[in-house]
Amino acid sequence: MDAGCPRLPDTVLFEIFLYLDHADVLSVGLVCQQWRAVARDEFLWKELFYRYYRVSRDVPRHPGAVSWYDEFQRLYDTIPCVEVQALKEHNDQVLHLSFSHSGCLFASCSKDCTVKIWSNELDISLQHSSNMRPYNWSYTQFSQFNSDDSLLLVSGVFVGPHNSSSGEIAVISMENFTLLSRVRNKPYDVFGCWLNETNLISGNLHRIGRITSCSVLWLNNAFQGIESENVNVVKRLFKIQNLNASTIRTVMVADCSRYDSPDLLLDYEEQLAASSTCPVFDLGSDSEEEEAKPKPPPEPAVQELPGAGGVPAEHGLQQLFDDIMEGRVGPAMTETQLETKVAELFVRSRTKPPEPNLLPTDSNSKTKYLIFTTGCLTYSPHQIG
Repeated sequence: MDAGCPRLPDTVLFEIFLYLDHADVLSVGLVCQQWRAVARDEFLWKELFYRYYRVSRDVPRHPGAVSWYDEFQRLYDTIPCVEVQALKEHNDQVLHLSFSHSGCLFASCSKDCTVKIWSNELDISLQHSSNMRPYNWSYTQFSQFNSDDSLLLVSGVFVGPHNSSSGEIAVISMENFTLLSRVRNKPYDVFGCWLNETNLISGNLHRIGRITSCSVLWLNNAFQGIESENVNVVKRLFKIQNLNASTIRTVMVADCSRYDSPDLLLDYEEQLAASSTCPVFDLGSDSEEEEAKPKPPPEPAVQELPGAGGVPAEHGLQQLFDDIMEGRVGPAMTETQLETKVAELFVRSRTKPPEPNLLPTDSNSKTKYLIFTTGCLTYSPHQIG
């Protein structure tokens, strides 16, 4: 800094930098005429380096960096700075890369409809390539290794009858690169994900009306193609109502047990009270075949409609139909509003409590969270569930 400018305490310099980082050039000049000197303060950059990258303070600066500013800039702004190798085996656009947990392998998905598995050594080499076009896939779009890197989940776009696009998930063994199973996945941008080492989550979509639908998430056994016929390889996890033509997409599972700060998690009751269009979760049948069967009249639902005077949801649905038939609905509802209202009441009346065998029984079992993108206002996803 200039000799005529008093040196600010280091903690103040750090806070000034955080402010300047989000300010425009004019604001910078108004806040401090010596902003360039402040931004070059060595203690500030050293402190920012350790805080941002969360590395031990015993880690020294890179020998080639002449200052902490250069070190931070090298890691933040110029990585990668050297092209080690160009991989040209794909014939079309690469859509996704995923690394194994060990870091020894990575998989690439492409519009050329192949998934390629690479060895992540100093000299990267192709270990295997699977062409999914014989299975009527249009392209591969997503991949994920399971937690012990023994299996690879590959998600892609499946072209069905009359050129209709749906999705499909394939499971590939890392031991001999054989295809173990294929799972339906609709819509294709659900992607799918691993729940544990041997079970994966896929999606299905059922239309209720023109703008309302129901997303069903299924738990699948990765070895269903080779398991015994007596083993249940498919289990329905959740049924979630969709509004305004939106659907559940980009599903993932997060294990947050390593974070010991419960204050970071939203209180479910507060979240429920803040949202008037909260989706309804439904755990039920064991298989997709059972899902498609006609269902008997539902038992009395345990949930009640808010503001309905304690009337069960199924009675509210019947009451709405009676009001429509007798002309007592007011003010006049549009077709879209009516469809949404009927769908909400219908799904509420079918909601069941969680099945005991799906809930963790071990008190030491890890808590996992299902995360997905969705929306209740428009088709485009604008919320995280």
